[in-house]
Amino acid sequence: MAFGLLSRLLGGRVLPERLRYEDAREVLEGHRNAAKRELAGREDAPPETLYYLACDDDSEVRGLVAANPSTPIHANELLRTDSEVEVREELARKIARLMPDMPRRERTTIQKRTVELLEKIAADEAPRVRAIVAREVARCPTIPKRLALRLARDVEISVCGPILQYSPLLSDEDLIELIATSRIQGAVDAIASRENLSARVSEAVIATLDVSSVAQLLANPSANIRENSLESVIAQAAGIEAWHLPLVMRTELSLRAVRRIATFVSRALIDELGRVHTLDEETSNWLKARAQERIEAESEPGRKPPARNAIKEAYAAGRLDDDVVTDAATTSQRASVVLALSLLTGVDIARIDKIVDARSGRGLTALCWKAGLSMRTALAVQTHIAHVSRDNLVLPRAGIDYPMEPDEMRWHLQYFGIEDGAS
Repeated sequence: MAFGLLSRLLGGRVLPERLRYEDAREVLEGHRNAAKRELAGREDAPPETLYYLACDDDSEVRGLVAANPSTPIHANELLRTDSEVEVREELARKIARLMPDMPRRERTTIQKRTVELLEKIAADEAPRVRAIVAREVARCPTIPKRLALRLARDVEISVCGPILQYSPLLSDEDLIELIATSRIQGAVDAIASRENLSARVSEAVIATLDVSSVAQLLANPSANIRENSLESVIAQAAGIEAWHLPLVMRTELSLRAVRRIATFVSRALIDELGRVHTLDEETSNWLKARAQERIEAESEPGRKPPARNAIKEAYAAGRLDDDVVTDAATTSQRASVVLALSLLTGVDIARIDKIVDARSGRGLTALCWKAGLSMRTALAVQTHIAHVSRDNLVLPRAGIDYPMEPDEMRWHLQYFGIEDGAS
């Protein structure tokens, strides 16, 4: 809805530059829409006139009143429940923009009513209205913390995202709780993007195993990530290409970390490792050797990784275990993992592919259980092969155990047409 300027361009100026009370009264008595719209946008309009116009039948008039900084608080309170979402949007934008200039304490009665009004607007049924509030107050330290938390827990990413990324009112404890409880796609990404993120919160982001969120964390130059946390990421990063570049660009990498990363990133990123980081001569020469090996491997015609043959050989020798399957999973060897699961369970490859394509965390977990593999392996398969979403990821109980009972796992197998859950 284009308020104010558009009305004046279309209808022309009706009221005199110096507005008198009699002029305002004449507009109300005349019932001319063009004049009412101009009056509704005038900051020198009498308060009682603006209150009267807040009940006008013309939604554009009410929208202009909602946007007018001179509108009295009782008219603003009336407009909060306006039937038109565009009117409530104008009100949300105006009220939210008052917050940065408002003191934290010793507020006047009007200021207190304004804060209470903002909290009510932040609970509006329309996500667009709530999103306006969130964008306007995201960096503001003077809003009530309860309001920041309400917005941070909103079910729409357009609302919670700005607060999660920018609000100075959220403590580390708040952020860690929000990471653990939020099921909104993009919420953890927003937290991972915060400036000067603490090591504790970074660890919580990494613990989600969410590819996008961890990539966002690694790409955040101001995020504090402890060495052991980085090592945990590096250990899982081989098959997750989205992590490769941001890992290479982390400035705090140890020489040991540089070498480990060089074993799985592309030749171009090996070169980037050497450019970005200050290396001793031995490590620099080692990187050059790895880059040369990668060039030779990539230029060899018809070269194919022997991964599938290695899976068959391991199975024939009775060595197809958690270590083999986890290594294949973390290096994104889907065909090898599917083959391993097929050999271990006796289930045909096409059916296993169907479970992987369905990104069913519970189905894959049950399949790994049937294969006699550990929950650690099941988590690797979910994360690196099927890329199961965070909402559907099945996590270990007590860090190591299968979280489902055998009967439940058999049910999930049967759902995909697999009988006999026992391996």
